Amino acid sequence: MSEVNNEIFIKIEDMEAATLSLLETAEKVGADTYQQRVKNQTPHCKFGSEGVCCRICTMGPCRITPKAPRGICGCDADGMVGRNYLRFTAGGAATHSDHGRNICHVLYASSEDGDYHVTDPEKLKRIAKEWDIETEGRDIYDIAHEVALTGLEEYGKPFGVQRFLKRAPEVRQQIWKEAQIEPRAIDREVSQSMHMTHMGCSSEPEALVRQSLRAGMSDGWGGSMMGTEFSDVLFGTPVPCDTYANLGVLDKDQVNIIVHGHDPAVSEMVVFYSESPEMIAKAKEVGATGINVVGVCCTSNEVAMRHGIPMAGNFLSQENVVLTGVAEAVVVDVQCIFPALGPLSKCFHTKFITTSPIAQMPDSEYIEVDEYNAGEKAKIIVETAINNFPNRRQDVINIPQLKTKANVGYSVESIKKCLDGVTNSHVDVLNTMIPLIDCVKSGVLRGAVAIVGCNNPKIRPDYLHIELMKKLIANDIIVVVTGCAAQAAAKAGLMSKEAKDLCGEGLERVCRLVDIPPVLHMGSCVDISRMMILASDIAKDWGIDIPQIPLVGCAPEYMSEKAVSIGNYVVATGIDTYLGVNPYTSGGPQIEALLQGSVKDWVGANFTVNNDLDELTSSIQMCFSSICICSM
Repeated sequence: MSEVNNEIFIKIEDMEAATLSLLETAEKVGADTYQQRVKNQTPHCKFGSEGVCCRICTMGPCRITPKAPRGICGCDADGMVGRNYLRFTAGGAATHSDHGRNICHVLYASSEDGDYHVTDPEKLKRIAKEWDIETEGRDIYDIAHEVALTGLEEYGKPFGVQRFLKRAPEVRQQIWKEAQIEPRAIDREVSQSMHMTHMGCSSEPEALVRQSLRAGMSDGWGGSMMGTEFSDVLFGTPVPCDTYANLGVLDKDQVNIIVHGHDPAVSEMVVFYSESPEMIAKAKEVGATGINVVGVCCTSNEVAMRHGIPMAGNFLSQENVVLTGVAEAVVVDVQCIFPALGPLSKCFHTKFITTSPIAQMPDSEYIEVDEYNAGEKAKIIVETAINNFPNRRQDVINIPQLKTKANVGYSVESIKKCLDGVTNSHVDVLNTMIPLIDCVKSGVLRGAVAIVGCNNPKIRPDYLHIELMKKLIANDIIVVVTGCAAQAAAKAGLMSKEAKDLCGEGLERVCRLVDIPPVLHMGSCVDISRMMILASDIAKDWGIDIPQIPLVGCAPEYMSEKAVSIGNYVVATGIDTYLGVNPYTSGGPQIEALLQGSVKDWVGANFTVNNDLDELTSSIQMCFSSICICSM
């Protein structure tokens, strides 16, 4: 087998060639893969794609056609599309916020002698102060438990709005209030969304879109933000660190454990026990040289930015990891996990281990992990993987020789610290975004694009992510990334510091002076809440509202309900957002007119849908040109 390709940059064609070689392995063992399932499922239902089918009561299902312009209840196309869109958003808001709820419970269970500890006490105290919780003279775990309980109350409190809304500029808070989209209790917004879309309730487009924005806000400024902030408290606020990406991070001589999903509570424990001398000794007893933990999807982002754990791939790479034949265990928590991993793993020696009652799947070994037994169960999981090492099928091992460097872990705090490092003027500019603002004002940087989201088989996987990033950084636009978009950048080498060589003159100079890559890794998809804090801090330091910042959001390959929820809260925050896939709204002209037009009058931003690379790049650059920086 040849040496791993450690080139700085890897072309998407090389990654596609690696996938084709793995599909040959799939055919050899009789395995099912998503590529074949896509062929079996296309063409997709036209009514579903346009959002004009309804099954929320049993009088139907109904669908809108020229001969039948209304459902049996009388709902028209816009009412139908709007209800479906709101339900889609509510599903995403519930999912991300339930992730945050679990992290609240983990924080509540933390203790000096337990499995989980407070790793960043200073951040905990800052949040406590923000929430008017006394910290002076108190035990850190007493503070943690009160903060966790207060966070849990955000899910069901009877009055008021989300506490974290106060982090936004005051003018933005007032806009939310006037637009009637301030999120109240998180669970209330999800529940009210389901109520509004029940048969016989709302079908008025504007009301449905307003509630979609509000439900999304309950995620981004509620559940997701708590998930991010409390994960930092528990597991450490990320600081820049080096790691590797792509399938070449798998090691044929080691026990390979793949952590996959989104919630870091399980993966943190797996990483801890994989590094213990006891487990490493056991691995050597069965013939391995050690234990190699690698990640897939957002769980990968979580452990990469805190521990430097390598990133094997993103959403549409998850089957490829098993197809290498060297995965002893795929350990999953929640969200974006293919049920296909169960039967696929059975074609190899791989153990497919599910750990959450929320994500139970056929053909898996279920080892339930909670906040009180995590250490014990993680140890069992690591031992299970070790004991499986001798069971490999040597005839199907195929590790694509692709591996790139990545510099990850740019939390808001880390970005400010990096900027402080090149600020030699006045003390009052430290711990602010002023140096970055000055770069934009002077024209050194044209702006920033937050590229987020999943992969989608409707789009050539990773193509829009990677090629759009290349075009943007070449035009002096810095890129911040989370989720599967981050792993696309990492696999291609765009999160290495050497990627400054692909930049325009201005961005190259900034990257060289600040010692950062041009594509900044901010974490997992719940960590898009970091981007909202970053945007708010820039606006407050600049003395403007968020829509006036040269910043846009982009999800060119998204696929999930969570992504639609994210899009709603990013737009509601005042950040224009570009999508590469239509969110099943094309059948409702009034809904599309609101989402891609009129909501800008409410919140200062809206959606644009376009999956053409050149047109997408041009639209984003024109958006920046419309903002007059010099007058600010």
